[in-house]
This record gives sequence, structure tokens and C-alpha cells, in this order.
Amino acid sequence: MSADPIDRQIAELFANAGRILLVSHLRPDGDAVGAVLGLGLALRDAGKHVQMVLVDGVPSSFHHLPGNKEIRRKAEAPWDLSISLDASDLPRTGWAFGTEPPGLNIDHHVTNLNFAEVNLVDPTAEATCAILAERMPRWGLSITKPIAECLLTGIIIDTIGFRTSNMTPRALRQAAELMERGANLPELYRLGLVSKSYEAARYWGCGLGRLQNEDGLLWTVLRLSDRQAVGYNGNDDADLVNMLSGVESDLVVLLNEQKDSKVKVSWRAKPGLDVSKLALQFGGGGHPAAAGADIPGPFDEIQARVLAETRAFLAASRTEKGKAG
Repeated sequence: MSADPIDRQIAELFANAGRILLVSHLRPDGDAVGAVLGLGLALRDAGKHVQMVLVDGVPSSFHHLPGNKEIRRKAEAPWDLSISLDASDLPRTGWAFGTEPPGLNIDHHVTNLNFAEVNLVDPTAEATCAILAERMPRWGLSITKPIAECLLTGIIIDTIGFRTSNMTPRALRQAAELMERGANLPELYRLGLVSKSYEAARYWGCGLGRLQNEDGLLWTVLRLSDRQAVGYNGNDDADLVNMLSGVESDLVVLLNEQKDSKVKVSWRAKPGLDVSKLALQFGGGGHPAAAGADIPGPFDEIQARVLAETRAFLAASRTEKGKAG
């Protein structure tokens, strides 16, 4: 057993719970899906009755992961223990627990609000799946090949293929250990990051056609009508924002119109800029280099506000850097 008190506390939570609910955030990415499946399958192997819930379902790019068909869109009571994974606050889960805080919160976002009864939040971790890969054995949970595939997917996706600025040797060692348990890194990399549907490629075209560059600020928009026009069934950006982060710029913004009169805004920044602070202004959160927010209201008004605040943020950052230099 680990000497870390929170590890002992979590192991005790698992030991005392027969029915466990696992939830992650809206528009789940690979880290969200991988964390829910990785921990969920391990708890099931340990004899627990497990519900795995993602309000928006599993994106098609992760349908290859073991157990993905068992994920539901709605929780069904009762449960003894509820767990939030990879979500920085309760609304980000789509209120899957209702208004009650979960029993356990496991996450790596620096903006996490520590909203559960027990909180394991490590902003130094490259992914929530990295936290699980390191700590699950301490909790008495085994990592089999299917579980390793889920956890490695989360690490691959959240580091955009081991290339984010927060990468450490620890994450590479974790990836190697998960490969030793049977996970096929090249195939998981291809399926999670490289492979795109024809519809997703056409959807990218909608955003690329509107791409603007304003002195280092790169931005574009995706509208609901774009999805309908190209037949894209997801409610995400098909990973366009991460592709744009490879274009030479200081800061990237993508505004993605949603069905519920909201706009999903994603920011990506080069090292040295902390866009999590910018996202917090709009009720969102994330990491210094990658953050987002769901903002309610008319699209045109939100676009104007977001771009104005982002321009001001970038100008202030440059002024501060100039003074420091």
C-alpha cells in the first residue's frame, strides 16, 4: 500500500463501495474516454458493479477502445460512490451526478475547483490517464491489456502525441510500461490522432476557409450549418484546434457553435502564455497551453467578446514580457 494518505483514502473508498458511477466531461476527448474506461474496467475486474457515463457519448474516433459500447449517456441510481474524471468542475460533467458533488474527483487541470468530497488533482500530470496509470496499482487495481490500451490512449491524446510543453520522462516511462502490458502504441496513435473520417476532413475545410491571422493571433469559427453541410455527426471540432496549434502563431482560438445556444471556445498557446486564466474569465478552465469554455449566448456577440478579450490578453502578455526583458 502506498504511503500517500490520499491513496489509502481512495483504496478505502473503493473497498467500501459495491456500486460505482464514473463520469467525465462533455464532448469527451481521448483522456476522458480512456480514464472512464480504464478505471471502469479495472473496478469491474475487482468485482464492482460499474456504470460508465458520458453525457455526449463516445466519439467515433474512440470506438476501437475496449468496453466503449458499455458507456451510457445517463446515470441510473443507485450508486455507493460517484467519481468525476478529467473534469474541472461539476457543470463540465453535464450535471451527470445531478447537483450533488461526487465522492471522488480525479483530474489534472490547473483550474480544477476541488468540488468533490475527496479530490486527487495533480496539475503536473500530463493526463488524467497518467495519474491512473501511476496510482491504480497502489489502489489494488490491476492493469490488463484492455485497460492499458485505454490509459495509453488518454496519454497520447492529451499530449498530442508526446509533444506538449508539459511532457516529462515520467510520461514516456508510463507509456513504455503500458506497452509492456500489451498496448499497441503505433496503432493507438494512428487511430486516435492521425485517422480522420471524410466528413471530418470536410468539416476542417469549413474552419480553414475562414482562418484569420492577426499579428500572431490565429482564429476561426465552425457553425452548426457546417456540420449539416458536410454530414459531420459530432459536436466537437474534429480536433481542428490541435491541428491549428501547429501553425506558426502565438495563440489560436476556435469558436464552435453548439446546439444549445452556446459556443464552445478553445484556446491554444505557445509556451509562456497561460490561456487557462483567459478561459476562467468565461467560466471555463484547462491548462496553461490549452484551455476552453462553454459560453451561453448569441454566436456573434460571443465571438466579439472572445476576440476582444483574447486580443487584450495577448497585448498585455507582450507588454509584460517587454518589461521583463
